[in-house]
Amino acid sequence: MPSLPGFTVEIVPELDSTNSELMRRARNGLFEPILLVAERQTAGRGRLGRDWASDTQPAAAGAASLTFSLGLLLAPQDWSGLSLVVGLAVVEALHPGLQLKWPNDVWLDERKLGGILIETATGVGDMRYVVIGVGLNLTMPDSQGLRTPAAALREVLPGVEAPTVLERVVRPLVHAVQRFSETGFVPFRAAFAKRDVLQGRDVLCSDGQSGACRGVDGRGALLVHTAEGLVSITSAEVSVRPAPAPPSPSAFGA
Repeated sequence: MPSLPGFTVEIVPELDSTNSELMRRARNGLFEPILLVAERQTAGRGRLGRDWASDTQPAAAGAASLTFSLGLLLAPQDWSGLSLVVGLAVVEALHPGLQLKWPNDVWLDERKLGGILIETATGVGDMRYVVIGVGLNLTMPDSQGLRTPAAALREVLPGVEAPTVLERVVRPLVHAVQRFSETGFVPFRAAFAKRDVLQGRDVLCSDGQSGACRGVDGRGALLVHTAEGLVSITSAEVSVRPAPAPPSPSAFGA
C-alpha cells in the first residue's frame, strides 16, 4: 500500500484475538504497519470487555465471518471519534444500506452486522501504536443469547467472500485513519450523520440517562437531549441503546 511504506498483510488460520496479538507485538517493540487476518478467533473481544464470536464452522464450508486488525503508528492531536471514522470507512466501502450505531457497531435493518474495537500501546516518540479491530458477519450467526439480533453482509452482498470484503475495505480504511490523524473528526461529521442509526431516536444510556439523540459533536461525542438538557456522552463513559418503540394502537384493540 503506497501510503504505508512497509505495510504487510498476514493471514493466520487461528488466533485468540487479532487485536490481542498485535498488542502483544507492540509491547515487544514491533510497530510495523500490518493487517492481521484470522480465519478463526478463539477469544475475540468487543467493547467493554464483551466477547466477539468468530467463525466456528469447518473451513470447507467457507468463512462465516471476517475478523482482522490494522496496526499502525499514529499521532493525532485528539483521538476522539476514531471509532466512528473507522466504522464510516467500512460501511461506505461496502454498501449504502449499512448504518452505524454509535460508537462502534455496524448495523443493518436494526440488527448488528459487525463491531469495532480500538486499542493503543506506547509507540515511538509522540506516536502511539493503534490497533483497529474489525469483525463482520458474512453469514447469519446463531443469535441465541445476543443482546441485539444479528445481521449478515450476504443479505446485501449475496455470495461475497472474505477476500473481496478485505480488498474493498482496507485501502479506504487506511486512508480514512490517516486523514483523521491530520484533521480530527470534524471533516467526517456530516458523512457520519447520514449513516447514524440513532439520529433523532430516543435512547437509553447505561448510566440511567435517557433522551432524544441529536447526533454527534465535532469530537464524536453523542449528543442526547435529556430532561436536564443537552448532554455530551463519550464512548468511555456509557453504552447506549435505542429505546423500545411504543406499542401501536392496534396492540390495545383500537
